Amino acid sequence: MSDVIELRELRVNAVVGILPEERTRVQPLVFDIDIERSFKKAAKKDDIEETTNYALLITLTERIAVEGKFLLLETLCDRVASEILNFDAAITSVTVMVKKVVPPVPEDIASVGVRCTRKRK
Repeated sequence: MSDVIELRELRVNAVVGILPEERTRVQPLVFDIDIERSFKKAAKKDDIEETTNYALLITLTERIAVEGKFLLLETLCDRVASEILNFDAAITSVTVMVKKVVPPVPEDIASVGVRCTRKRK
């Protein structure tokens, strides 16, 4: 498949992490999401009903991050990927990347993050 819906740099403030200070305050997270699904019919008909509404996926991702209060980025990443895959049966694969842009480490690093790909079975 060569059709991909891209969501880039979705910024969400959420509680995620294992350190005590991470459990009591939100921190900035950034998501990149690639959704593989055909949108040939949508392009031909110019019809949102023939594709996946990315606005709804943005809202879904933000809700999962904010409500989840996960210990691990890995858990957050996996949960978002699984929920997106379950959102629309036409989605064949999803890749989610989430990163902390202000990681709680003393070293000078731009971000830390994880990425996962989930495919429909």
